Amino acid sequence: MSPLAKVTIATVGSGVMAEAMIAGVLRGRLVEPGQIVASHPRAERREELTRVHGIRTVASNAEAVEGADVIVLAIKPQMLGRVARDIRPHLRPGQLVISVLAGATTRALTGALGHDQVVRSMPNTPARLGKGMTVWFATPEVTADQRAQAGALLGALGAQLEVDDEKLVAMATAVSGTGPTYVFLVMEALIDAAVHLGFPRHIAHDLVIETLEGSTVFAKQSGMHPAELRNMVTSPGGTSAAALHELESGRLRTVLSEAVWAAFRRTVELGDQLEAALAPEDGKPR
Repeated sequence: MSPLAKVTIATVGSGVMAEAMIAGVLRGRLVEPGQIVASHPRAERREELTRVHGIRTVASNAEAVEGADVIVLAIKPQMLGRVARDIRPHLRPGQLVISVLAGATTRALTGALGHDQVVRSMPNTPARLGKGMTVWFATPEVTADQRAQAGALLGALGAQLEVDDEKLVAMATAVSGTGPTYVFLVMEALIDAAVHLGFPRHIAHDLVIETLEGSTVFAKQSGMHPAELRNMVTSPGGTSAAALHELESGRLRTVLSEAVWAAFRRTVELGDQLEAALAPEDGKPR
């Protein structure tokens, strides 16, 4: 039986990522539509979610969370203070709050919400297709049953990994969370290069997409180190060797490493800014 079988789920901020979760748990038959309620301020968005998924929708964040066992917080980070003020009075012990906010630390979340059963998670864009990678951390107050619920819910987005050090979520934000950005840029560059060679753009697009997808599947199924796979296709004096020489001369490895570090520093910075913005001045959260 699914850990979510008898659980009511509320999504606060029912945008792309929240809808991906809704679609995932329904697709996997982990819950029934009647177990899900989504809040959104726009009536047309509420109508769309009800029409597509058969779930209940409400305009009020407070109404959504009151009867829920698991609450998915899927808003923009800068909205945390305002939304927290809406739902804080309606949270009760035993409810699990799962955040997908980039940079939002558990310190910021628990302080703003006045609630300590919190999971901080970082999914990525392919989660929209059930092919995502999500890394998550639970506060000590989260029970074993709640951890199972979090794992099942986040697993509906693709692969999921619980870590016991919150810093690893910030690190994952820079690697897997931001990772699709790096891949899309490489994809775009390869397509443009193929067009420069003389391919029509639609053919260049298909060549690159299929090559990247096939290479990823091959790497995953072979279990071999990427260096081994690269050596397999690099003949002495061949085309791959010539291409690799240019990539190494252009500091590809170093630039990618610097990009990951930049994303990590920005993640930490966002967390510090949220904590500072939500810090109480008079003993009461803002």
